Amino acid sequence: MRAGSAAAARTSLGSRLHITGYPGMSKCMRDLAAVFRALADETRLELLALLLRHGELCVCDLQATLGIGQSKTSRHLQYLRHAGLLTDRRAGLWVHYRIATELDPERKAMVAVLRRLLANERAAELEARFRRWSVRKAREGASCRPQPVSKPRAAKEARP
Repeated sequence: MRAGSAAAARTSLGSRLHITGYPGMSKCMRDLAAVFRALADETRLELLALLLRHGELCVCDLQATLGIGQSKTSRHLQYLRHAGLLTDRRAGLWVHYRIATELDPERKAMVAVLRRLLANERAAELEARFRRWSVRKAREGASCRPQPVSKPRAAKEARP
């Protein structure tokens, strides 16, 4: 296929999509791209696997389970929150994260697929590491234990 005809086909396709009733498509595409960028990292997928399994976890639980630093953990969690996949809440000094409950249909479908895909042998290894951390945390008397649930902060708009 010649380069000129490929460009014409893309232009034609773009015109058809716009005409067929997708006036907000560019924002939708940017939102989807932001979600896929957020999912394109192994650490963020591990964070999601733990949150899908346990509901709500403190940053310290995620950090200890994955064996990464607090700033790296928080940065990855913020990336997922900005993509609209997570919400967070403060409990004193600690921040707890969970999968957002108010998801649009696209994100809801992605979370459902992730729930199935992330339930593999790697998830079993993560779960074993989480259990070891939980035992150590209980023995050492860590104070970030779950508090009464307060209203979580909503995810920010996905960045273009």
